[in-house]
Amino acid sequence: MSQVGLFDEFKVGGQTLSSQVILEPIVEKLAASADYTFTGVSTFQVPSFTPPSEFSVGLIVGPSGSGKSSLLQAFGNTPPFSWDPNRAVSAQVDPKILMRLGLSSIPSLCRPFHVLSEGEKHRATIARTLIEGHKTIDEFTSVVHRDLAQSISIGLRKYIDSHSIKNLVLATCHEDVVQWLCPDWVFYSSTGSLVEGRSVRQPLQLQILPCNTKIWPLFSPHHYLDANISHSAWCWLALLNDQPCAFTSVLPLINPIPHMYREHRTVVLPDYQGSGIGSRLSETIAQVFVDQGFRFFSKTAHPALGEYRNTSPKWRPTAYNMSDRQGYKRLLDSQQRAYVRSTLMITKHMDRVCYAHEYTPPKKNQNPPKNNTHHPPPSFFQEIN
Repeated sequence: MSQVGLFDEFKVGGQTLSSQVILEPIVEKLAASADYTFTGVSTFQVPSFTPPSEFSVGLIVGPSGSGKSSLLQAFGNTPPFSWDPNRAVSAQVDPKILMRLGLSSIPSLCRPFHVLSEGEKHRATIARTLIEGHKTIDEFTSVVHRDLAQSISIGLRKYIDSHSIKNLVLATCHEDVVQWLCPDWVFYSSTGSLVEGRSVRQPLQLQILPCNTKIWPLFSPHHYLDANISHSAWCWLALLNDQPCAFTSVLPLINPIPHMYREHRTVVLPDYQGSGIGSRLSETIAQVFVDQGFRFFSKTAHPALGEYRNTSPKWRPTAYNMSDRQGYKRLLDSQQRAYVRSTLMITKHMDRVCYAHEYTPPKKNQNPPKNNTHHPPPSFFQEIN
């Protein structure tokens, strides 16, 4: 979109597109069979509208053949990207941005672009579009199922707001994107109507149910470390639109001081990453323990979750935050090795930098723990904005 003056308006679309074909006998026969008068020339009038002069993200919505791509060209042209098949996608696009957009699976980040799922490719392409400063994205979420489209839309809007991105325009055939992306304006190409003003996204209704470790195999392939889980862990399953989307578990913290618990395994399925489900699920369960007078800790090596907690007022860094596990090295020559699985486990994890935090939300009335026992809560709902 070209630069205009303060009081100027910029009209998009309105042109007439035409194409011509040779009138071969088969074409004439097909036209005659439907009483269609055809001279060999096809024309299409592109709808027109005047977008706001200032916005963060706009959306063009309409069915195929309604002029979306033609309208999108007025705002810029995003060329097709070339991906090196011998390099991981995280080596070609900043992994921090990929994670912000929901491509958070460490195994996926270590793979080349061409072996990613369609949803992962779509997220990687969006990330590269933003990094290289392009202003248009065509076929937004057109090739992914709608639960994934919801997650991508929410993640993209959060990224746009946090980085103050301006004048990004998307085109899609799916109207449901509007409620998740909350664009600053929407143009409906099939009706020619323009709706201005950012809508308010309705909170996601996340249902959290107590469960056991039998559900873990559904989530274990997507955990960034390993598939092991303690069978004595308390577990919870999160449902979105009645579909499993996330899992978390808790164990007592082995410590001379009682009434302390730690997060054990938390996983969000790839199609739901990027919309804040993981952090909210973790904090919801942590709040349950804190409300009963317990202390709740968590350690993670995942950079997206760790960096979020570093800036969140609900989490306090411990003395071990962002440090490697030097204590593991001392265990190699110590009698305490009986408390860890093996030398292989020690050497595998001792150099990994971890984020370590205690959940310390604003205080409210809390019940002091009567003993060092805890029972999982009943099912409940949690809203995610």
